[in-house]
Amino acid sequence: MAPLRVAFGALVLLLGLLIGGVAHAAGAPASGVPQPVVEAARGGQCVEDPAFMRRNHMKVLKHQRDDTLRGGVRTGQYSLKTCIDCHASKSTNSVAASDTNFCQSCHTYAAVKIDCFECHSNKPQVKP
Repeated sequence: MAPLRVAFGALVLLLGLLIGGVAHAAGAPASGVPQPVVEAARGGQCVEDPAFMRRNHMKVLKHQRDDTLRGGVRTGQYSLKTCIDCHASKSTNSVAASDTNFCQSCHTYAAVKIDCFECHSNKPQVKP
């Protein structure tokens, strides 16, 4: 009975490796899960490398929030207003109005609720 379990386990492992290798070779993500669709940003170069921002944007936004609320500092490299001005969709003029808008697309993909826009506008300020 035990040799049969070992053989079955090895077969399942081999099958998983083969399927993963075929999906990777075909250009699909290793997980096979579709990636979020994100509209292109309005701006040019981001304030940080995209990989850094994907992983750390909440930390830098919280730090900026603390500087603003506690220190009165309303400027900074990681200002939410600056992010919105750069990343708002050209079609909806928002970062969270549609499933393909910048913030909404990734937060929907990651099943994370965005609470920034309960107080802040999700659209750039109108410039005179």
